[in-house]
Amino acid sequence: MRVTETMIRKIFLFSILFLSIPNFIFPKIESTNFLEGATVTSMTLVGENLWVSTYGQGIYKYSYKDNAWYNYSTANKNLDNNFFYCIAANKNYVWAGATDGLYILDQRKNQWHKRKFSLGGEMGNWIRSLCYDPQENVLWIGRFENITRLEVGKQRYQDFSLMINNDSKSNNIKSIRLDGDSLVWFGSESGVHIFHKSMKLEDKDAWTYINNKDGGFNGDGESVSVSDMIFDPATVWFGTDEFITLENPKFNIGGIYEFDRKHKWERLSESDGLPADGVYCMVKVGNEIFAGIYSFQKKEKKDYGKGLVMINRLNGYITPIDLNDINIQSSKITSLFFDGTSLWIGTDNGLTKVLIANPMAHWGGRKVEVQQEEPSLKTNK
Repeated sequence: MRVTETMIRKIFLFSILFLSIPNFIFPKIESTNFLEGATVTSMTLVGENLWVSTYGQGIYKYSYKDNAWYNYSTANKNLDNNFFYCIAANKNYVWAGATDGLYILDQRKNQWHKRKFSLGGEMGNWIRSLCYDPQENVLWIGRFENITRLEVGKQRYQDFSLMINNDSKSNNIKSIRLDGDSLVWFGSESGVHIFHKSMKLEDKDAWTYINNKDGGFNGDGESVSVSDMIFDPATVWFGTDEFITLENPKFNIGGIYEFDRKHKWERLSESDGLPADGVYCMVKVGNEIFAGIYSFQKKEKKDYGKGLVMINRLNGYITPIDLNDINIQSSKITSLFFDGTSLWIGTDNGLTKVLIANPMAHWGGRKVEVQQEEPSLKTNK
């Protein structure tokens, strides 16, 4: 939905009325920094444990109960890799994706082992996205080439190619998300695949494919690379990658797309108020979507972080977040996670926890209360 001038005037009037309420009603922003220097790639919560994958410092576990961090890494000699792209977990296992396969932690034994994949060759072992389905007790594994369905109880792996019309990018998986209890969406470098869980994986009728060739994504760019997805009952939000060059300025134009699940597509872009058009990650918090934004520079062929924005899902209004307000030193927001109380913001220079009770009350430029003392850091040996 586009924001009209009338909407803006209403929002401005509401803001004046809202901010005129005495300040004691609104608590200060509580912000806590962790894992300085770490590049955070993914997060997931199981019970009282937050699992965090990093690119360079291995895997971290934060125990809410103990208020303590535990680290698996080569430095602690309890994991033989430090570079991970994604993470998923249940009460028995933790799965982490790397360029050389799937790393699996048996939590009962506190031991890691690695699973390699034959289909897809070397690139088929680059694990870029993981999604655990607790209803089915199934782990979906998104690889640079192909997907894998793991029946956790039986430890049965099933590999499957999603290539459409000989387009290899349609089989390069970047994101996997559950949509209610019936659908699984797979974001690729060339559109999105939808799987109906009630049907068999091999059944062609179980799959729907949407790209930019038949009206999807407004037909924008040469292809659409889907980095993240958020679901409402009547709407799907897509975060997409920006990858443009001087030779090919329309390859992946990026932006955030709103899809009504039928035929209507709307795109939010830099011209609508985003700091740039690339999207690293998104998370839903109440009526808001928080998104980590980046810009891809044509000449240098390199991405640069452009901070964090908040998007109202009801009216599309975009609010850039002042990172100084939450004591974040990097503008490269690489991962986002909401645990029901706090927003965890991963960057290329650490992790920040922000307590959120009412987003509108917290993002108004008020004084930040930063906890400098971190919980203890322990090793798992």
